[in-house]
Amino acid sequence: MAVTLKDVAEAADVSMSTASRALGGSPLISAETRALVDAAAERLGYRPNRAASALRSKRSHLIGLVLNNLVNASFHTIAEVVQRRLALDGYQLILGTTDADPAAEKRLLETLGDHGVDGVILIGTGQNAAVTNRFLADGMAVVNLIRSSRDSAAPTVLAGDRDGAYDATDYLVAQGHTAIGYIGGPDTADSGRDRYSGYVSALERAGLDVDPDLVIKGPFTQEFGAEAITTLLDRAPHMTALFAANHESVFGVIPGLAARGIRIPDDLSLLCYEDIPWLEMWRPAITVVDNGARQLAELAVDLLLQQISATQNAGSPASPPERLNRTYRVGAQLVHRDSVIPLDPSLKVLT
Repeated sequence: MAVTLKDVAEAADVSMSTASRALGGSPLISAETRALVDAAAERLGYRPNRAASALRSKRSHLIGLVLNNLVNASFHTIAEVVQRRLALDGYQLILGTTDADPAAEKRLLETLGDHGVDGVILIGTGQNAAVTNRFLADGMAVVNLIRSSRDSAAPTVLAGDRDGAYDATDYLVAQGHTAIGYIGGPDTADSGRDRYSGYVSALERAGLDVDPDLVIKGPFTQEFGAEAITTLLDRAPHMTALFAANHESVFGVIPGLAARGIRIPDDLSLLCYEDIPWLEMWRPAITVVDNGARQLAELAVDLLLQQISATQNAGSPASPPERLNRTYRVGAQLVHRDSVIPLDPSLKVLT
């Protein structure tokens, strides 16, 4: 038979209410009594009925984290930080991926809602604001992360992608490069739009025109990266530097360069967006724009827990939805390594 709270209370020689408060971490219970109850629960193998507790308290201590994919290394970092932070506050994380499919994202969000999660952190498609706005109206916490949604009433945490891309391109120009290739994400994504805008702005400030032959945008996939670098090398042999601003594509870009015998940085200077250990360990180590994934995750959790706390204290949604939808940005940082060198005037054509 299942061990009950009553069994634990009797074993610890305390009342059921005291046992419940002790197991719930109530500050009203002394450390000595809490240790006694914890020991009894451990000895008996007691597991609290979370479903019943959730019905009583209207809190599940479950948080959903919805991601487009697990290829992106920043998403790995974000998941790790979110899991660690939430565990410290007594929450369990439910992780789901959608492959950036709006329909799959909607189904996953609705499933999380059906399970009564206390909140959701969403790296999404931007096309399910109606669902998350309903969550907010019902008192559930929501934070958009890395991807914004025009119609969302939830707060949004974004990376400083435009400034990061501007700094990256400006740095390449300062090294004497004028034929700078660009592999970016789609315009439907915040990072796709913002990074391309930064690239264009830096070129324009340097008095350089954007060469369409040097620009390719596409999905966040390794396969796109492999196709894009092949296309660029074939149609733009005058390219002397490459800004790979689509992180997932990098896993296709770098092997593609190696397959063509392109030496980095002797034949082509390379700068990538979003850092991972693999890029630092590559030889030569790859110069990157660090988007601050850990800081993005920390801020998202802070905002989520603030919403949950405010809702608890008020007994209703923290504030009208229109007062929640502020946008917060975490700045990017250029990390100098060995894959970018000043332009060699004798370097004219890639082979």
